[in-house]
Amino acid sequence: MDIHENACLTPRGRALLARRILEVGETPKAVATAFGVSTKTARKWVARFQDEGPDGLRDRSSRPHKLRRPTSQATQARIINLRRQRIAGQQIARDLGVSPATVSRVLKRAGLSRLRDLDPAPPVRRYQRDRPGELIHLDIKKLGRFERPGHRVTGDRKGQSNRRGTKLGGMGWEYVHVCIDDASRIAFSQIKPDERKESAVAVLHAAVADYARLGITVERVMTDNGACYRSQAFREACKQLGLRHIRTKPYTPKTNGKAERFIQTALREWAYAHAYTTSDQRAEHLPAWLHRYNWHRPHGSLQTNTPISRLGLSENNLLRLHI
Repeated sequence: MDIHENACLTPRGRALLARRILEVGETPKAVATAFGVSTKTARKWVARFQDEGPDGLRDRSSRPHKLRRPTSQATQARIINLRRQRIAGQQIARDLGVSPATVSRVLKRAGLSRLRDLDPAPPVRRYQRDRPGELIHLDIKKLGRFERPGHRVTGDRKGQSNRRGTKLGGMGWEYVHVCIDDASRIAFSQIKPDERKESAVAVLHAAVADYARLGITVERVMTDNGACYRSQAFREACKQLGLRHIRTKPYTPKTNGKAERFIQTALREWAYAHAYTTSDQRAEHLPAWLHRYNWHRPHGSLQTNTPISRLGLSENNLLRLHI
């Protein structure tokens, strides 16, 4: 049972109060003063104890047993009907001659308290390219460097690294550049010291080469509107590789949702999955995890098949490419 934080008495204390008055013979005023409550409160608990015994000393709901004038079904229907016409609650109360609280309760039960509840949620629009290489998604995730296990492992935030490199021994940041193919979900990733245009261009070239090794010809690349992706250098790299560059609508990360989802998976299954002693050790585990993700891990959006299965490789090619 939940007890109010300001309550002076619990059921056990109420029973002791009642017994001191009924059995010991102390006055209600004296006992009330001793327990820090009013005389009226003391008499209330004594009366309940006499009528119902120990069960009468438990907390009760403040909700009335019955309403003197319950809202009729016809009135409730009119409230809901007016609400569906997008009329404010205060206006409904004034038009129907009921209290705003009544309107609020009726609308809450009907699930129409907010105006946005009147409009059905738009259907989720999912898309997937038909063949590997039609579109790849690029994104960047910033991770903190460390030279000893942090609070995620130890649970102690004292003395944790300061990212600005002050006297606390901060190690700074490293940036995980991720790439994932829209159709097959085959992923590629590299860790760079920054998120500048030079790093973004290098990752793009490396990703295209890695997909080419699997027989995938990349045609389009989708990114957000980060500075490195808006740079002239990245534009020239796309032109050199024969790629069409697509940028997402500002403040709409769901457009690039496959990369966002891959980042979540990478954090859960790689970056935060083990108690790495240093960030360098974490980086060493990335290639092995990527291999497992692409070749061995079932993917939910692919009917629990692996990403590499979407390429339809022959047995000879599988043996040649599998490391």
